[in-house]
Amino acid sequence: MRNILHIFLLLSVYTITAQDTYIQCGTIIDVANGKSILEKTIVVSGDRIKTIDNGFTSGTNEDIVIDLKTKVVLPGFIDMHVHIEQESGPKTYTKRFTDNEADVAFESTVYAKRTLMAGFTTVRDLGGTGVNIALRNAIDKGLVVGPRIFTAGKAIATTGGHADPTNGMKKELMGNPGPKEGVVNSPEDGKKAVRQRYKDGADVIKITATGGVLSVAKSGHNPQFTIEEIKAITETAKDYGMLTAAHAHGDEGMQRAILGGIKTIEHGTMMSDETMELMKQYNTYLVPTITAGKQVAEKAKIQGFFPEIVAQKAAAIGPLIQDMFKRAYKKGVPIAFGTDAGVFPHGLNAKEFGYMVEVGMPIKEALKSATITNAKLLGVEDKIGQIKEGFVADIIAVDNNPFNDIHTVEKVSFVMKEGVVYKR
Repeated sequence: MRNILHIFLLLSVYTITAQDTYIQCGTIIDVANGKSILEKTIVVSGDRIKTIDNGFTSGTNEDIVIDLKTKVVLPGFIDMHVHIEQESGPKTYTKRFTDNEADVAFESTVYAKRTLMAGFTTVRDLGGTGVNIALRNAIDKGLVVGPRIFTAGKAIATTGGHADPTNGMKKELMGNPGPKEGVVNSPEDGKKAVRQRYKDGADVIKITATGGVLSVAKSGHNPQFTIEEIKAITETAKDYGMLTAAHAHGDEGMQRAILGGIKTIEHGTMMSDETMELMKQYNTYLVPTITAGKQVAEKAKIQGFFPEIVAQKAAAIGPLIQDMFKRAYKKGVPIAFGTDAGVFPHGLNAKEFGYMVEVGMPIKEALKSATITNAKLLGVEDKIGQIKEGFVADIIAVDNNPFNDIHTVEKVSFVMKEGVVYKR
């Protein structure tokens, strides 16, 4: 009896592991070549794409068949700039004093699920309280539904800078935050802050090279790091194998960030032609976040939505980003897809595609920026970003061909991440 039970268990395990998923696709978008490929079947085994067969195949009776014959299939999108812990609103500035870490964590799970359901299977989180690290781990363990996260943990600022967590507080609460809290004022502080992020479990490093829009501080664009401080941060990050990003609206801060070794410039609002040439020279990527710019400009018109000091900056800076992107693209600046989701509601990330295409970027290049380009920047170009044999099965589907209408990617009807179907 014991031997029979043992054989039954072995057969059960074999049956489960042998089961593959056959996704019958009417059209697959080849993002590498900007082409539509008709009538293929993606065979998924475990979390990987096993084969891509011609025509519509269905395997054996034990295999799963998913009919996407009327759909257009793409690799899961990658957003290089989100803030998964929160969404901006009138209560944002008081929630710092009323919300516990657990409150932030529970809200973040809602935003994570919404992001995945919108077809974004991977994101880079560029700064929160540190809950983003725990969220990443929970998603990796299968405890929470959400995208694959590469996170900066807490962004690094200077005293009073855009990511100083005590901005806008009364003096008794300001204290003197240092590298542990992500506030630095010297090259040595910068090194310590990077090492602390590594210790905390962050994947990437983000600095706020200039002032910003949503912080309760006067300037939205002044430079806030010296080149020496930035070099200390980027060199240390390189030692620890961490990609670097810099929030930057002002031109001088951007130039210091580029010369200091930063790999991606976030926003880039006031970028000059000279800085664009510098970006090309140093192969530094622009992450434009046009959607966020439009959102803050619109919300600045609503009385009381932002504190007055923030509303003034939002009204001045927000409307400039799309035009800057247009100039940067025409200049040949390397572009990576990123939205700043969290400044606007999570799940609307795909609106960025439309804004990019609207001012001259071809649809095939916009799609490539959110797949192959971002996978390469994250160092996982051999795993994600394409529908390709041996790659992780991050697969989404939409109703129409995005080459004909880019806005179709704003309504994703199917989501698979790592071989698991989350939306069908």
